[in-house]
Amino acid sequence: MLTFPKRYADTVARLRVPSGFLLVAAFAWFSQPSPASLAVGLPVGLLGLVLRAWAAGCLAKNQQLATSGPYAYTRNPLYLGTLLVAAGLAVASRSAGLGLLFAAVFGLVYLPVIQLEEQHLRSLFPVYPEYAARVPALWPRWSGGSAGGSFRWALYVKNQEYQAGAGLAVGVALLVWKALR
Repeated sequence: MLTFPKRYADTVARLRVPSGFLLVAAFAWFSQPSPASLAVGLPVGLLGLVLRAWAAGCLAKNQQLATSGPYAYTRNPLYLGTLLVAAGLAVASRSAGLGLLFAAVFGLVYLPVIQLEEQHLRSLFPVYPEYAARVPALWPRWSGGSAGGSFRWALYVKNQEYQAGAGLAVGVALLVWKALR
């Protein structure tokens, strides 16, 4: 993975949420969905949402290093889920430009944020380097891991993951409305 300067990573971390609003506006304006693009893209987005939900239900932020559930296969299942949601919405939108925009934002905003979070986890959990040596940063390794652990609804709610579901629902509603008009 590329290494970003800390100053840059700190700046884009602060801009992550405001840039999300710009992405929503671009998505609403430029999407041109069809029934076929919805049929292909929405399952991919839903898969990403399910991965995010599973990860959020296994994550006790800053209290315990998450190494089970999806964290046994990738250190960043929430971001992988975000990538899948964005890819699904881009495909469903039938806009190559939106796909390129989402990919650029992921590369220029989310990858530096991942690095900042990993620095934070290294300072909190002395065993993090050992975990990082075993488990890939983003793309899952399906061998050698064991999902183990258990999903907890209380963590899902505490981590406010339902907001991602609400966001996807709004995006889907917009795409369906645009496809049917």
